[in-house]
Amino acid sequence: MKQLYRGLAYLIAAGVALQAAAIAYAVFALFDWVSAGGTIDKALIETDSPQIGGIIGFNLHGLVGIFIMPLLALMLVICSFFAKISRGIIWAVIVFAATVVQALVGLFSHEVAGLGWLHGVGALILFGCAITAAMRVKRTAKTETAATESGTPAPVS
Repeated sequence: MKQLYRGLAYLIAAGVALQAAAIAYAVFALFDWVSAGGTIDKALIETDSPQIGGIIGFNLHGLVGIFIMPLLALMLVICSFFAKISRGIIWAVIVFAATVVQALVGLFSHEVAGLGWLHGVGALILFGCAITAAMRVKRTAKTETAATESGTPAPVS
């Protein structure tokens, strides 16, 4: 269960990297498309037309951010109850909360563009929290191994 916890936490961090790559591709492909003579307006955006440059990146960013990342974060919280990792539940809840906030800020950024700044910063926070959660397993495993070898109980932090 500890390895599943660690794997989910690293998967969430990798998801943040995928999100950054998808939106970067989308924006640069959109700029390229417009530079080549493409025009974009509200009607074209609402049709979700495949002719829009970078539409795959925008769609991937939305799909992963709204559905997959929250699901992975929820799975991490559930796993944390069984993994018996020191402060694992706390870090899993922090990752889940950061994921939910990130998804909501991303959605509301469509109405208030200035929130996009928070969306970028939130991604960095989520990445750091997910890596920290994953690293909790290594620290716990090393502490337990050292305690087993020395015959003393592992300290609880």
